[in-house]
Amino acid sequence: MKLSLTMKRILLLLGILVSLTAAHVVLAQSTEGVITYEVKINMHRRLPPDREGMKSMMPEFNIHKDQLFFNGNESVYKPVIEEEPEEDEFEGEGMRMRIRRPQTEYYIDQSTSRRVVLQQFMEKKYLIDDTLKISPWKFGTETKTILGYECRQATFYQEDRKQNVVAWYTVKLRSFLGPEGFNTLPGTVLLVDINEGERIITAQKIDSRPLHKGELRIPTGGTKMTEAAFRKMVDDHMKRMGANGGIIIRN
Repeated sequence: MKLSLTMKRILLLLGILVSLTAAHVVLAQSTEGVITYEVKINMHRRLPPDREGMKSMMPEFNIHKDQLFFNGNESVYKPVIEEEPEEDEFEGEGMRMRIRRPQTEYYIDQSTSRRVVLQQFMEKKYLIDDTLKISPWKFGTETKTILGYECRQATFYQEDRKQNVVAWYTVKLRSFLGPEGFNTLPGTVLLVDINEGERIITAQKIDSRPLHKGELRIPTGGTKMTEAAFRKMVDDHMKRMGANGGIIIRN
């Protein structure tokens, strides 16, 4: 059966519409989802030089999982819901060591450059609400594949915390997306290596799906404080703990 020119044009138009609809659905699905990260902290490397003997009394690594929920403009990074706050305590050589995992949430609104961090410290919660700051990234030429995505390298030195940060991000996913405060690159950060293995954050799974109610919300509660004031409070407390024979190792 021969088709008329008009019928052929109609079928061609329908094919284009179906293709565009399918592409739109795929795009919509890819703009919402959740990324699960493994956070691996080398506890031995965080011991003070004069406390090397403590290594035999504690595990070398502290490992936990966090999740990053995102849509087209917003994201929130927080601990996996099923996990309870952890706290381990070790004693030896006249020193008490407390390993505490803070319940921290990082919220970003890319469209307004708003950044809200809910930070727990010493059983209290603090809320830092300010603007997103771009880290001084330096872009490398190396690449590696993570979860099937080709990732590019970017680095910067975090002066206030004395940390050398190496991040791997993919431009195949949404920009300005990543774990903790590592979310100012032109893509999605899937791996962060701090101080050559002292702390490594690795994407384990990417689920492109509609978000459930309550999964992505702006953190609330806690005492409002600037980031500078919070850092000073934490640093002052760390110094006091060291002077009293104890130490808190921050995650």
